[in-house]
Amino acid sequence: MMLKILIADDHRVVREGLKRIIEHSGTMTVVAEAADGAEAIAKTAKTHPDVVLLDISMPGRNGLDVLKQLKAKAPNLPILILSQHSEEEYAMRALRAGASGYVTKDQASTELLAAIRKVSTGRKFISESQAEDLVTSLQDNESSTPHKRLSDREHEILSLFGEGKSASQIAEELSLSVKTVSTYRSRILEKMKLSTTAELIRYAIEKNIASATTK
Repeated sequence: MMLKILIADDHRVVREGLKRIIEHSGTMTVVAEAADGAEAIAKTAKTHPDVVLLDISMPGRNGLDVLKQLKAKAPNLPILILSQHSEEEYAMRALRAGASGYVTKDQASTELLAAIRKVSTGRKFISESQAEDLVTSLQDNESSTPHKRLSDREHEILSLFGEGKSASQIAEELSLSVKTVSTYRSRILEKMKLSTTAELIRYAIEKNIASATTK
């Protein structure tokens, strides 16, 4: 039986590359493609794929928000997260949100098919290198990594500040008000026991926290 796959990524060239890999397998077929979160949700409901490949950094809704909404509608649906980012923090947050696995785009040519096959059977997939990073992360003392106390949205805003973006730029990118972004910033500072935005930016740079919304 052919596995039905839905690809959700806002870059057409990326979707085409993934589609070639999948359909070359001979045991899988792409039944739908989506360029943003809303389209991914709608097409998943319409086509009932066996596995969804979901880019973590599409425009509009945060990829983790889309993941949570898909899982709320279809709890048993395997969702494999695609990302440019190899940092364990993103993999950890994706798995906690209900993802069945996490594959970086530079791993796709070698690991994507194995990952799809594994999650389609109800199991989890992470690469060997990611597994080592996750074990290290679990062993970290929270006091040495205070950003782990943040919610997914707070972590996203921290990473955008770390890229040097202003509150107004972040508000525009995330479709939020400047006041809402400022509120999030205050919560982040409080949770991380920091005093100023400059300290927040310095922390993000030192910890190499890059935004999952950055291409």
